[in-house]
Amino acid sequence: MPKPSLTFPTGLVLYAISNGIRYGFDIIDATGLPSGTVYPALRRLEGAGCLTSEWEGGEEADAEGRPPRCYYGLTPEGEGLLSQALARFPAIRWTVEGEPSPEPGLA
Repeated sequence: MPKPSLTFPTGLVLYAISNGIRYGFDIIDATGLPSGTVYPALRRLEGAGCLTSEWEGGEEADAEGRPPRCYYGLTPEGEGLLSQALARFPAIRWTVEGEPSPEPGLA
Protein backbone atom coordinates (compact mmCIF):
# COMPACT_ATOMS: atom_id res chain seq x y z
CA MET A 1 0.00 0.00 0.00
CA PRO A 2 1.53 3.34 -1.01
CA LYS A 3 1.72 5.98 1.69
CA PRO A 4 -0.63 8.91 0.93
CA SER A 5 0.78 12.38 0.35
CA LEU A 6 1.15 14.37 3.53
CA THR A 7 -0.87 17.47 2.69
CA PHE A 8 -2.72 19.97 4.85
CA PRO A 9 -6.15 18.64 3.74
CA THR A 10 -5.05 15.06 4.51
CA GLY A 11 -3.99 16.18 7.96
CA LEU A 12 -7.32 17.95 8.50
CA VAL A 13 -9.25 14.79 7.63
CA LEU A 14 -7.11 12.63 9.92
CA TYR A 15 -7.36 15.13 12.77
CA ALA A 16 -11.14 15.40 12.47
CA ILE A 17 -11.47 11.60 12.60
CA SER A 18 -9.12 11.41 15.59
CA ASN A 19 -11.47 13.80 17.39
CA GLY A 20 -14.55 11.64 16.89
CA ILE A 21 -15.82 13.23 13.69
CA ARG A 22 -16.31 9.98 11.85
CA TYR A 23 -18.41 10.36 8.68
CA GLY A 24 -18.16 12.39 5.50
CA PHE A 25 -20.62 15.27 5.98
CA ASP A 26 -19.42 15.92 9.53
CA ILE A 27 -15.79 15.89 8.32
CA ILE A 28 -16.73 18.41 5.63
CA ASP A 29 -18.40 20.65 8.24
CA ALA A 30 -15.53 20.40 10.73
CA THR A 31 -12.73 21.01 8.24
CA GLY A 32 -14.35 23.42 5.79
CA LEU A 33 -13.05 21.27 2.94
CA PRO A 34 -15.27 20.58 -0.07
CA SER A 35 -16.71 17.11 -0.64
CA GLY A 36 -14.51 16.80 -3.74
CA THR A 37 -11.49 16.91 -1.43
CA VAL A 38 -12.80 14.95 1.57
CA TYR A 39 -14.21 11.86 -0.14
CA PRO A 40 -11.18 11.19 -2.37
CA ALA A 41 -8.92 11.70 0.68
CA LEU A 42 -10.98 9.19 2.66
CA ARG A 43 -10.67 6.63 -0.15
CA ARG A 44 -6.90 7.18 -0.48
CA LEU A 45 -6.35 6.98 3.28
CA GLU A 46 -8.42 3.83 3.57
CA GLY A 47 -6.64 2.25 0.60
CA ALA A 48 -3.29 3.04 2.21
CA GLY A 49 -4.31 1.32 5.44
CA CYS A 50 -4.57 4.55 7.44
CA LEU A 51 -8.33 4.28 8.02
CA THR A 52 -10.89 1.62 8.76
CA SER A 53 -14.47 2.01 7.62
CA GLU A 54 -17.76 0.50 8.66
CA TRP A 55 -21.21 1.06 7.18
CA GLU A 56 -24.02 1.49 9.66
CA GLY A 57 -27.09 -0.70 9.46
CA GLY A 58 -29.89 0.49 7.22
CA GLU A 59 -32.45 0.42 10.02
CA GLU A 60 -30.92 3.39 11.86
CA ALA A 61 -30.58 5.42 8.66
CA ASP A 62 -34.14 4.54 7.60
CA ALA A 63 -35.47 5.57 11.00
CA GLU A 64 -33.78 8.97 10.57
CA GLY A 65 -34.85 9.28 6.91
CA ARG A 66 -31.35 9.44 5.42
CA PRO A 67 -28.89 7.24 3.54
CA PRO A 68 -26.62 4.92 5.56
CA ARG A 69 -23.39 6.47 6.78
CA CYS A 70 -19.88 5.11 6.50
CA TYR A 71 -17.96 5.66 9.73
CA TYR A 72 -14.16 5.97 9.67
CA GLY A 73 -11.53 5.29 12.32
CA LEU A 74 -7.75 5.65 12.46
CA THR A 75 -5.46 2.66 12.25
CA PRO A 76 -1.98 2.71 13.83
CA GLU A 77 -0.65 3.78 10.41
CA GLY A 78 -3.17 6.62 10.35
CA GLU A 79 -2.16 7.71 13.84
CA GLY A 80 1.46 7.82 12.70
CA LEU A 81 0.58 9.88 9.63
CA LEU A 82 -1.50 12.22 11.81
CA SER A 83 1.49 12.77 14.12
CA GLN A 84 3.62 13.70 11.12
CA ALA A 85 0.89 16.02 9.82
CA LEU A 86 0.55 17.81 13.16
CA ALA A 87 4.32 18.32 13.34
CA ARG A 88 4.39 19.69 9.79
CA PHE A 89 1.14 21.70 9.91
CA PRO A 90 0.45 22.97 13.46
CA ALA A 91 -2.51 25.03 12.17
CA ILE A 92 -4.49 21.81 11.66
CA ARG A 93 -5.64 21.98 15.28
CA TRP A 94 -6.81 25.58 14.91
CA THR A 95 -8.67 24.89 11.70
CA VAL A 96 -10.77 22.13 13.25
CA GLU A 97 -11.05 23.48 16.81
CA GLY A 98 -11.15 27.24 16.13
CA GLU A 99 -8.52 29.95 16.37
CA PRO A 100 -6.29 29.82 19.45
CA SER A 101 -6.40 32.65 21.95
CA PRO A 102 -3.52 35.09 21.57
CA GLU A 103 -0.75 34.64 24.09
CA PRO A 104 -0.47 37.38 26.72
CA GLY A 105 1.50 40.33 25.45
CA LEU A 106 0.97 39.42 21.77
CA ALA A 107 -2.53 40.83 21.31
